[in-house]
Amino acid sequence: MKRPLAERIRPESLEDVIGQTHLIGEGMPLRVMAENQKLRSIILWGPPGVGKTTLARILAGTSGLSFESLSAVQAGVKEVRAVIEQARMFGTAVLFIDEIHRFSKSQQDALLGAVEEGSIVLIGATTENPSFEVISALLSRCQVYILESLAKHELQEVFNRALVKDEYLKTLNIEVKEADALFLYSGGDARKLLNLLEIVVENLKDGDHVISNELVHQVLQDNLARYDKNGEQHYDIISAFIKSMRGSDPNAALYWLGRMLVAGEDPKFIARRILIFASEDVGLANPNGLLLAESCFKACEVIGMPECRIILGQTVTYLASSPKSNSAYLAIDKAILLAKNTVHLAVPLHLRNAPTKLMKDLDYGKNYLYAHDFPGHFVEQEFLPKEISSQKIFDPQDNARENELRRYLKTNWKDKYDY
Repeated sequence: MKRPLAERIRPESLEDVIGQTHLIGEGMPLRVMAENQKLRSIILWGPPGVGKTTLARILAGTSGLSFESLSAVQAGVKEVRAVIEQARMFGTAVLFIDEIHRFSKSQQDALLGAVEEGSIVLIGATTENPSFEVISALLSRCQVYILESLAKHELQEVFNRALVKDEYLKTLNIEVKEADALFLYSGGDARKLLNLLEIVVENLKDGDHVISNELVHQVLQDNLARYDKNGEQHYDIISAFIKSMRGSDPNAALYWLGRMLVAGEDPKFIARRILIFASEDVGLANPNGLLLAESCFKACEVIGMPECRIILGQTVTYLASSPKSNSAYLAIDKAILLAKNTVHLAVPLHLRNAPTKLMKDLDYGKNYLYAHDFPGHFVEQEFLPKEISSQKIFDPQDNARENELRRYLKTNWKDKYDY
């Protein structure tokens, strides 16, 4: 049986890996680790198809240690302990665990002793934030590295390499008229790109080996698989879910929620996305949305399926039907950008802490006005460095709640918050 294209052209050295230059470029951490042959326990966090498994295999190969691989979907504590015992017989081994976020607490606990004593060098791969899914004791023993989706030019490299290096594709003499549609469908996922390329190639007509956007759209519309929490459409469905809530369409949001639940998606994964949405997209237009989303997440942790589907449905319906605002989201990003560009600015003297007599003598905090000593618990004074005192970071949007905030700020600050 012919192996999948992604396996046939899988890189075997760091020089062959496309993308992730922030980790494997000259002088970058994973390259240094490989060159020094000093592999430490690490967790590779990133979306599907960006090279987590490939990097794990390459790094293990540079270490000179034996390599063992487990899938968190299939392996249990018994399998983990068997690998650990075998590793102890040889001194040290590299253990790669794919989808480590799916390991239970007891399974992760089983790894702790071996990682700590050095009989196991752990490489975990996850598409989920390890802060949520990996126990703190294990996380503290690993360095987390974040992998990024591939850019269009990197996908182009992957595509070109497949056509040039794969023996089967070379025999077809494929002509590429256009490839943008393939890049669009792949969404920065190299494995998905190669899988889609295989589907398109299988549908080429005899004597007509030309790949075009029209052909790609035609073939993939007929062949895209149904949603599977481990499959290609995982991120497409969650994207449709979020965008339906953002677009204030509870019917569509509930449909995509149903699609995920039917496929067996982890309700906590869904609830985390809802929690982010409540702040990013509903925000100050309805602050109660964040409270409901937080309660929903806690309920999913405590109750689980099937009952938590009701709480998920209630929360999704409420947030989709709620007024929307991204003002807080825009404001914090603007503040971070401004902060990065102005890290040299000093804190004004009247805002500084003055724990010593010398600092008090130097007027630290001397002219600070305590707001609660004034009518309405407000007194106008400058809180930004003078160099950026005119900057406006928060811009209230046009909804009932933020119109109230606008009126409050304009009443107190007059010109400074004259939106």
